[in-house]
Amino acid sequence: MNKIGNIQADDLAAPVTFPVDAYVSRTYAEAEGDRLWSKIWQHAGRIEEIPEAGNFITYEIGNDSILIVRTADKCIKAYHNVCPHRGRRLVDVPRGKNGACGKAPRFVCGFHAWTFDLDGEATHILDKADWQGALTGERTCLSEVKVGEWGGWIWINMDPDCMPLRDYLEPAATLLDPFEFAKMRYRFRQWVVFDCNWKVALEAFMEPYHVAGTHPQLTKYGDFYAWSAAQGLHGNDGYDARDKSGDSAATTTVHRTGKGADARLTMAQMQKEFWETVGASTTQILVDAAARLPDELPEGTPAHEVHHHWLESAKADYAALGIAWPEISDEQMAKAGLAWHLFPNMGILQGPVFALCYRTRPYGTDPDKCIYEAYAIERYPDGKAPVTEWVYAEATEANWRKVIAQDFSNMEAVQKGLKSRGFRGNLPNPYQERKVTNLHRNLARYMGQGGLRSLD
Repeated sequence: MNKIGNIQADDLAAPVTFPVDAYVSRTYAEAEGDRLWSKIWQHAGRIEEIPEAGNFITYEIGNDSILIVRTADKCIKAYHNVCPHRGRRLVDVPRGKNGACGKAPRFVCGFHAWTFDLDGEATHILDKADWQGALTGERTCLSEVKVGEWGGWIWINMDPDCMPLRDYLEPAATLLDPFEFAKMRYRFRQWVVFDCNWKVALEAFMEPYHVAGTHPQLTKYGDFYAWSAAQGLHGNDGYDARDKSGDSAATTTVHRTGKGADARLTMAQMQKEFWETVGASTTQILVDAAARLPDELPEGTPAHEVHHHWLESAKADYAALGIAWPEISDEQMAKAGLAWHLFPNMGILQGPVFALCYRTRPYGTDPDKCIYEAYAIERYPDGKAPVTEWVYAEATEANWRKVIAQDFSNMEAVQKGLKSRGFRGNLPNPYQERKVTNLHRNLARYMGQGGLRSLD
């Protein structure tokens, strides 16, 4: 095997392998804080979580905790969640909760009652004169963290010299802007702690190549053959056809009708099964519109006409509820593809009125544990979005539904297998798993190890 020097995205079309240290090494996991998490933009919550002045959330990543707050002038600011006096966490995360949230006019340290306003300035220090003038504003203010907004998400970066958020997110941001994620709201959000590395959990959802092996019940709707592309730091994929002669928009996009003699029936069945066994990647309105297809269209209607009628019918249903359907052209839909990986730890499976999202994070610096989160966002009439919170859900089918539970079944087994003396290194599919190799290409750039090697 030959090492690829300064590997570029185009090189990922060739068969490559990479080592297991990124998944199993404690030294690697401990170094991630300094080399990765403190250097990159990462989404830390949604704008809707802090709608009013004083609303705050915390975001935990490794050994760091970030406090994000809506200030009195409606700005969003982020700080390291630590008191500058003696290092106590300023806001405690309740045991068993996925971060803290609430509303407060100020933040008071529970150790010595040092007090800070929403702009991070110290407003009360007991016996400040004892410091003989040494407590300047620079020494007593909260340590600020870079913060930005895109897609309705709040993003943070601990590096004061980081690149602008928009630059970091390109080209993903431009290709995904038409979906208008900022107009969506949480439908549900769940989390759980797994006995595997955060990358193992993330990669369980990064490609459709696993569908035949992990979700065989879904193969009746299609082959789930997919292209996978490196997009700078990020990556996306989309349904493809092994036989390009039958290629059409109705079979290669997230909204494909599926295979079957009667496209009306297969579309209705597929939407129903996705809703019941995933609980996301569609909506109840889309499911209901698909269920009407056998009554609204004659038998033998071509697949592309079924596809078009279904979407137009769903658009009308949304319009009746006062919900706008974004203007997304077929070309924009095709370029966006089926799903995205945003470096390093976010997954988005997008649709015009919904998105299913994943986020994985390390559990402290333990390489064998991670925090896994999944949530759905959706368009709702103004003021009609459900009130949600993070719910801890054990990894059972009853809590997560069949398809996601099937994905869960691989995670701990992969983590154990990566430690086997007989495992010679990863052999990712060069065409269908390029998102995975691109993740490790970029991890190697940040971490200074774990580079890819060619299989020639």
